[in-house]
Amino acid sequence: MLICLRIENFALIDQLELEFGAGLNVLTGETGAGKSIILDAIDAALGGKVSSRVIRTGTNRALVEATFKLDSMIPWLTAQEIELIDEDSIVCSREMTTTAGSLRSRSRVNGILVNRQLMAELRDCIVEITAQGQTVQVGQPAQVRDWLDAYGGATHLQQREIVTAAFAEYQQAKTALEKRRQSERDRLQQLDLLTYQVQELKTANLAEPDEFEQLEQERQRLSHVVELQQLSYQVYQALYQNDDDAPAGADLLAQSEATLTDMVQYDAQLQPVLDLVSEALASVTEAGRQINAYGEGLEADPQRLVEVEERIRELKQICRKYGPALQDAIAYYQKVAAELAELNSNEYSVEALEQQEQKYLKKLNQACHKLTDLRQSAAGQLEARLIAELKPLAMEKVQFQVELTATSPTAMGADKITFLFSPNPGEPLQPLTAIASGGEMSRFLLALKSCFSEADAAGTLIFDEIDVGVSGRVAQAIAEKLHQLSQHNQVLCVTHQPLVAAMADRHFRVDKVVEETSATNPDLRTLVRVTALDNFTTRRQELATLAGGKSANEAIAFAESLLTQAAQRRVPF
Repeated sequence: MLICLRIENFALIDQLELEFGAGLNVLTGETGAGKSIILDAIDAALGGKVSSRVIRTGTNRALVEATFKLDSMIPWLTAQEIELIDEDSIVCSREMTTTAGSLRSRSRVNGILVNRQLMAELRDCIVEITAQGQTVQVGQPAQVRDWLDAYGGATHLQQREIVTAAFAEYQQAKTALEKRRQSERDRLQQLDLLTYQVQELKTANLAEPDEFEQLEQERQRLSHVVELQQLSYQVYQALYQNDDDAPAGADLLAQSEATLTDMVQYDAQLQPVLDLVSEALASVTEAGRQINAYGEGLEADPQRLVEVEERIRELKQICRKYGPALQDAIAYYQKVAAELAELNSNEYSVEALEQQEQKYLKKLNQACHKLTDLRQSAAGQLEARLIAELKPLAMEKVQFQVELTATSPTAMGADKITFLFSPNPGEPLQPLTAIASGGEMSRFLLALKSCFSEADAAGTLIFDEIDVGVSGRVAQAIAEKLHQLSQHNQVLCVTHQPLVAAMADRHFRVDKVVEETSATNPDLRTLVRVTALDNFTTRRQELATLAGGKSANEAIAFAESLLTQAAQRRVPF
């Protein structure tokens, strides 16, 4: 239930805070006074589509905040890790800012940022808006189907989930079969290509991803054997055994070691220095031996150099075709080898996949048939219930039928559902959207909502001028139907009908006023103001205005009689 709405800088509203209550809440006012702005603000707070135009001129930030009292949303909030406020309340807010013509908005629930998808889930659970403009929805088979399934209840929805799962299985089997058939058509060309590629890659004997780098190093060594031998001998002489008069590094370190050994006898503090020199001497001696062994082991091998260069050319060719890197070529080899094995496999033959497709198609048809039976049963119940709801709305002779037409199986079943309607005796049933007038459509939508009211999860029902195009006895019937709905749900209604407004438990008048911006700024601005009519006198005055366009004595008397009669009909909250 919506208990509070706070608006800042939204459209023509600068600051506004409204408190709603249980039962029937109505908004009245002149045409163009701004009643729809209130509903737009509620829609925006719950993640509805907005544009930069909703931000009040002269400002760059707007805020709408709607506080709801909930009874059954705790599991959803827990799943989203959102805590309740005051044990049973949540605050849905939307902040909108504009910079250089670009609009940014953020939605929050109890201060927690939520995305559009989560706001849509929450919106569906707590609010439902019904307007005469829903004529388009009534003509959409998907929407009509959803209404019928929702009316059927949990059993319908569970069976529809079974159908959805069966359809997914069938689609997967069908896709696998189509893929296999296509594979069969291309099989010979693919086999030739993949066989050639696998053979070429297999012959290349690709094993090590870093083989190319290893070969490059080996080629460098084989290409510079003489130079490496000369340089290694030079290093050996410098480190270990110098043929020239100059001593080698090992000789110098040996002399230093001998000297330090003598010095340590007189000063033990030099022992660490002696140890370092001894270690250095051992390292240099070992390095000299290793470099000498390396130089002596080097041999020119022209044949091996040719082999290495040929292998490098081969790997470069492979990389150009299957690379760019060698590891990419190895990965491609593994991939095409698996594809070739699959092509040669008989595990998933066309015949086997055809049998699998037929199996899942049969399962889908059975699930759809069961769902159709459930829909036929629910359709009969909805027909009777809707006719019963329409008769008090001055449609005593109305005919209504839910037509189910067989279609190809889909994820939602195998039925096209159409609402057929005939408001006048002797006239054939025709699609509702083709023949219903505006007033008839208003009454139909109201009756349809009445059919769902007791089981509807939404706690707040919003009707935007659902009573437009009707008057007199029909308007009174709509007023009573709205009051009936308000016994199970909070109802918020925008209306021009004094008969409907008289039945309200809470009545708000919306006015458009022109005021000076400030005492120091005489510029005029248009603003929307909302007044709560919380006593008999103010409500009588507003009803008189709605009835007569002015507060004439006759209109006031009529308004007073409406309030008196409404008080007798209403169940107080």
